[in-house]
Amino acid sequence: MSGLGLAAQETAIRAACKGRGSPLVALYKDEGESARSLDRPALKAALADLEAGRGDVLMVSKIDRLTRSVHDATGLMLRAEKSGWGLVALDVAVDTTTPQGAAMAQVLAVFAELERRLIGERTKAALAVKRTQGVRLGREPRLPDTVRRRILRRHRDGAGWSQIARELNDAGVPTAQGGRQWHPATVRYVVRGNERHGRHI
Repeated sequence: MSGLGLAAQETAIRAACKGRGSPLVALYKDEGESARSLDRPALKAALADLEAGRGDVLMVSKIDRLTRSVHDATGLMLRAEKSGWGLVALDVAVDTTTPQGAAMAQVLAVFAELERRLIGERTKAALAVKRTQGVRLGREPRLPDTVRRRILRRHRDGAGWSQIARELNDAGVPTAQGGRQWHPATVRYVVRGNERHGRHI
């Protein structure tokens, strides 16, 4: 197990074992470890015990608590089949001790990785859009006070974001990162940041 909800995951596993009439041999908790890798201490210990015959089923409350990789999931299922132990994921009713369950596990593993990749692509795309808009990601840029005051005064005078950016570019004023190009979104970020921190000119 890993991530949030360890107690809930343990409760689900205990209830499932009781319902199946199977003894719970041991609990393994990889708290704080990512399911992106199988190189996790508790998981490695669980697999070693299964290989040694100290148990016949690896049960997880959620399949993405075990792995989010199609390659790793397939490898585990092949290893389970070869060694004679089963894999059970309670959230999707997968039980590789049956042919139907094994097939379902492969399908669900494919969609789990697809979802992870789609989330990653959406995040990259959103960050790329913000960068093209001149938005600096992370902490607030550390501008010289003279530049910050100039921006704030022009904003107070009624100048728009585009106008202020154009004036700074025409004057050759470098950005907080030493860049040569100011964008309206960058100017807005400076003003909004000043308002958030309650600074004064």
